[in-house]
Amino acid sequence: MKIRAALLREVGVEGPYARTRPLSIAEIELDPPGFGEVLVRIKAAGLCHSDLSVINGDRPRGVPIVLGHESSGEVVEAGPGVTDLKPGDHVAMVFVPSCGCCNPCMEGRPALCEPGAAANTKGTLLGGDRRLHIGDEYINHHTGVSCFAEYAVVSRRSCVKVNVELSHREAALFGCAVLTGAGAVINRARIKMGDTAAIVGLGGVGLSALLAAVAAGARRVVAVDLSDEKLALAKELGATHAVNPRQVTSDDDLFDLAGGRVDYGFDMAGAVPAFETAYKLTRRGGATVTSGLPNPKFNFPLSLSQMVGEEREIRGSYLGSGVPAIDISRYIDLYKAGRLPVDRMMGKSFSLDQINEGFDHLATGGSLRDAIVF
Repeated sequence: MKIRAALLREVGVEGPYARTRPLSIAEIELDPPGFGEVLVRIKAAGLCHSDLSVINGDRPRGVPIVLGHESSGEVVEAGPGVTDLKPGDHVAMVFVPSCGCCNPCMEGRPALCEPGAAANTKGTLLGGDRRLHIGDEYINHHTGVSCFAEYAVVSRRSCVKVNVELSHREAALFGCAVLTGAGAVINRARIKMGDTAAIVGLGGVGLSALLAAVAAGARRVVAVDLSDEKLALAKELGATHAVNPRQVTSDDDLFDLAGGRVDYGFDMAGAVPAFETAYKLTRRGGATVTSGLPNPKFNFPLSLSQMVGEEREIRGSYLGSGVPAIDISRYIDLYKAGRLPVDRMMGKSFSLDQINEGFDHLATGGSLRDAIVF
């Protein structure tokens, strides 16, 4: 079948993207689903910094490629071997397909699936095939999803069935922003009632982390961002302290504004200064958790003597450090119960034809979770 999709042929194109148009809306041929795959009609696709990082060259990926990894849609066709999904089912996409057989998968860590990582790096689906092409030219898939398109063929292992009572705009949030942010707090840090936390970076992932920390019963939740509007929202969502780094002139200022150091510092911005702030805010014996993905060439110098003398921990968290098929259902139940109000972080909606303008809005740093809506 022929579909319309946002195609990236060149990385590192300078903005504003509304003028330079790195993403072109192209007619692309989509092959039918193979064994263990499904055809999904995309209904909503979140605009995430991970996609922007491919466009600007921070995250190297092979081109041409159809981007997009956070989405919700409706199953149109179940391929051979798929028996637990049927046409009409609603699904949220997951950006790491898990084989279920490698060591990480069997250890309950599907985010680290080895075949899934290899497929994502190569730009294929989990089975090793590409279903997108223009004539004889095959197009790379992005993290096995490629949802900036009217339809997508994905591995069954790349989607989770969700409650049809949710709008697709809501459901899309759970595939990346909520899964990653809330999971870093609940699964990786394992925050307990009475703990303290600092969330640095209040994009979709950061706001999800903040909501999870509040829901878990953290007694002090510090929100850190360069946007006063996002800080105001964070206070409405339960943050006890709000810090704009532009107002900080020294470490003492930072600690005063934050009410002191915290048990857990979270870098959710994917930038070295954000990680540095999260690390500074972490107390002796505490842990700094990062879910950001900056350019691989960026590094942060660590004092090994401080790590030893203060028993510091640094933890990475990918895909929420949990099991998406279980976690997404849990987070949706919390949302329906009013304990995880992720709808408050929904931003602007754009059409597929407005996708370059959407990424301009994301690049300003002031957006909430914007989305392409079909």
